[in-house]
Amino acid sequence: MFPREFTRFLLFAGLGVLVLFTVPGCERPRPKKPLTIGFAQTGAESAWRTANTVSMKSEAEKRGIDLKFSDGQGKQENQIRAVRSFITQGVDAIVIAPVVETGWDPVLREARRARIPVILTDRSIQTSDESLFSCFIGSDFYEEGRMAADWLAKHTGGKGRIVELQGTVGSAPANERRKAFAEGIAKYPGLKILDAQSGDFRRANGKEVMESLLKKHGRTIDIVYAHNDDMALGAIQAIEEAGQKPGKDIVIVSIDAIKEAIQAVVDGKINCTVECNPLFGPKVYDTAAKLLAGEKVPKKLFNKDELFDHTNAATVVASRQY
Repeated sequence: MFPREFTRFLLFAGLGVLVLFTVPGCERPRPKKPLTIGFAQTGAESAWRTANTVSMKSEAEKRGIDLKFSDGQGKQENQIRAVRSFITQGVDAIVIAPVVETGWDPVLREARRARIPVILTDRSIQTSDESLFSCFIGSDFYEEGRMAADWLAKHTGGKGRIVELQGTVGSAPANERRKAFAEGIAKYPGLKILDAQSGDFRRANGKEVMESLLKKHGRTIDIVYAHNDDMALGAIQAIEEAGQKPGKDIVIVSIDAIKEAIQAVVDGKINCTVECNPLFGPKVYDTAAKLLAGEKVPKKLFNKDELFDHTNAATVVASRQY
């Protein structure tokens, strides 16, 4: 038989060990599994898109996120294939920057059956069932087009003949920027769109389209409205090669506000560029973490965009991150 005092000691020692392993905060630390996120990127068609990709990759590395990245090369079928691969791999969340607006429902249903939340970034989609994606994070493309139209009307006195360099056919930014601009200038009968062609958001295409428009319309063109800066910069090359001065002979209005375009504003070659911030990484991963923790998030999260012209471009160009 153990002495009573020794038995009591063993009892209290055992209780101490039990408390140590059951009181909250005293559990043995368990290594957390890093988040795995699949990102189906549109492509690499512009400086804006490159900055967007860098933001997503660098922020994932900073947070220890295992990012499965896929470049869609401007083709929806490549993005859909990538999303199906992410589902098969069992990622925690999927992020898509859709090339075009339509045709996403079947693969989004597959993601929902796998209980994988989907975040749309930069570009939205058209669907009859918005429960197929968790949220959209991006810019308000319609507001960007409206801002461009309002600036143009004010600074031209509501007069001028316009050629429009449109983005990728069927994409959300091209659709919304075209619609908003058209509605914005409709209030000014002196502003007329002579012609509109797609440059697919690419600089080389913007130059090629502008060359064609200059041959067709010559010096009747007063204004270029480009759906992004890369096409505007391509158009500038074509205008200069035709012996005209961009920003003076032809007013240039664009969207994105990449550093090169803001410098062109400072140099007097672009008259106005409306911002479309590509640095989505932090906001996307914050939102993914909330969704995976069971928190509710707004269906749409818009970045705040600014407008740059000769009044403010010089103050921001040196510190521009993209």
